[in-house]
Amino acid sequence: MKKYLYDYIKKIDNKLEKNKNNKSLKEEHLVKINFFQHERLIHLIVTLFFALLTLVSILISKYYCSFIFITIVLLICLIFYIVHYYYLENGVQYLYKQYEKMNKDEN
Repeated sequence: MKKYLYDYIKKIDNKLEKNKNNKSLKEEHLVKINFFQHERLIHLIVTLFFALLTLVSILISKYYCSFIFITIVLLICLIFYIVHYYYLENGVQYLYKQYEKMNKDEN
């Protein structure tokens, strides 16, 4: 998803540099923003779920040492989800800036 998002961002930046801003591009861009917002929401829910599981696992591992391995695995997954969500969030924020630029160029 990260590669797809950043490839799309480059494509739109190239079109904006070449002044290929038109109504169909804006409509396509809004659809893509909506798609990425949905993706971002799903990843936020999954990230929060993994954070909750990790916290529960940490609490359980205090009493049962055998849970330490599960805690480590969940912590590693949580770190990767946070990094992925970070890139997704920043990419969507940049899409908003591109859309604002499209509106400025139109006026």
